[in-house]
Amino acid sequence: MADLDIQIKGGTVVDGTRVPRFQADVWIKDGRIVQIGGRAPGFAKKVIDADGLIVAPGFIDLHTHYDAQIRWDPWCTISGWHGVTSVVLGNCGFGFAPCAPDFRERSMLTMTRTEAIPYSAMKAGMNWDWETIPEYLDSLDRAPKGVNCIQYMPTASLMTYVMGLEAAKTRPANEGERAAMRWLLNEGLDAGLCGFSIQRLGRHSGQADYDGSPMVTDTMVDEDILNLARVLRKRDEGFIEITQATGHIKEDLAFVEKLAEEARRPILFQAVAASRHDPDVHRKTLAWIAKMRAKGLPIFGQAATVRVGFAFTLEHWNLYDVSSAWRDMLTGTKEERAAKMRNPAMREAAKSPRAMYALDKNAAGIGGRLPKLIVQWVNNVPELEKYVGKSLGQIAEEEGKHPVDVMLDLSLATDLKAEFLTPMQQFNADYNAEIINNSPYTFPGVSDGGAHTKFLTAGSFTTDFLRWLVRDEQKVTLEEAHYRMSALPAHAAGFRDRGILREGAWADIVVYDLNGLDVEPEWTGEIAYDFPGGEWRRIQRAKGYRSIIVNGVETFSEGKCTGATPGKLLRHGHA
Repeated sequence: MADLDIQIKGGTVVDGTRVPRFQADVWIKDGRIVQIGGRAPGFAKKVIDADGLIVAPGFIDLHTHYDAQIRWDPWCTISGWHGVTSVVLGNCGFGFAPCAPDFRERSMLTMTRTEAIPYSAMKAGMNWDWETIPEYLDSLDRAPKGVNCIQYMPTASLMTYVMGLEAAKTRPANEGERAAMRWLLNEGLDAGLCGFSIQRLGRHSGQADYDGSPMVTDTMVDEDILNLARVLRKRDEGFIEITQATGHIKEDLAFVEKLAEEARRPILFQAVAASRHDPDVHRKTLAWIAKMRAKGLPIFGQAATVRVGFAFTLEHWNLYDVSSAWRDMLTGTKEERAAKMRNPAMREAAKSPRAMYALDKNAAGIGGRLPKLIVQWVNNVPELEKYVGKSLGQIAEEEGKHPVDVMLDLSLATDLKAEFLTPMQQFNADYNAEIINNSPYTFPGVSDGGAHTKFLTAGSFTTDFLRWLVRDEQKVTLEEAHYRMSALPAHAAGFRDRGILREGAWADIVVYDLNGLDVEPEWTGEIAYDFPGGEWRRIQRAKGYRSIIVNGVETFSEGKCTGATPGKLLRHGHA
């Protein structure tokens, strides 16, 4: 009988393929599953007691921004705490390669703004030893990793590298530049990239650049994107992630359809989200995906199902960039922001019907309507404590002020540290379940893990999905949930031998107590000072996981990190 590494004993296996759950032992050796069920093939060095627990494939998170954080946090937490064993890097067209040495600083400043990753943490935690994509992938390969990862070509980085920042933001590429971009994408795919990514949110993007201007991909012309899509079609490999504005629904979705026709490769479209009261919000998107599929176009929908709120200050907040007036006011250093908040003309612009309409229209994705925000903290200023627990609208009514003036005055009186909280909300379980149950092509997982670190904790989406829609509401079966969080995203993104439990597959596994699953603290998490450079972030930890295994090695046991870093860079989707 052979010596084995791990035996997971007596658990209920949900293997990710949708077959009914069954009880069986799982044996692991040399990173792979060697047997499921039957008589023991040998003696294991470690036995994990899974009696009464679920044994399932590790979760795959296709939308993250851990590009910087993975360099100092190999387990990519928050996601790594919540059973995620594989992540995709370089989403939305943003990343750190290719990048000329003299553009490194500007590249980090961009990510400080558009994805709200702390500059000090990047400065202290990243060791730049690359310029080209092959050099970057080699560096990522060498870095210790507690999760597996695959990497997109970040299109904004590519265009800037070829054209220069100013040109990339102000004009289409010429034929020579398009040829150079095709060559570099081919070079990157040869080295192991999984495709390319773009954010296309227009001139009033909710995720602007460091100087407040749109990101490169927000305004790039169609042909510059199709130019890259044809590379994937010619090679018949890779996939595309697109965050697409839908302000002009027909023309915006028509472009995604055209992109799919040109690429003929999987496209991950986001986001599919449910409102509380209007089922048309998600049903129209599902119907469009079904229509595209009927035409033979391989489009998948990434669903935003997690229940989290925002707790933020105007010192770091960037999601009001959907309004040009707010973007102008909240661009710059803390001192510059404060000066703009005192400017009467800028205040009036921020209070204008146009500005408030922009915030209301996007309320679901930016923390809710401004008047409903709760004052959570006032930086220990005694005379302001009376406002804690009240909404901006309530204070405005009591004092005869505009809610925007209340927000700005509190911010200025607290050195921009007054904290505003999204009130606890009700979520429509039926509509969120419909996104999963009513389409074969959707999966949860727009976590944005590694981004917006001071006010968003959506990396907990896996745990929340299981406890909410599977356990508490019983709207999605356990078998369906694991298929949607592991097998289907693995298929869509080209992961090989991952996403399901089968003999011979890589042993990326979670062992958990369904009844004990929880996210703590609730709603907006807590502050942790665990980033380089003395920086802090918001976190939500997981409760209920007995074991998390990556490539046959435990990375977390009973909620505690083992320190092991068995993760791999999966070039072309495989080890």
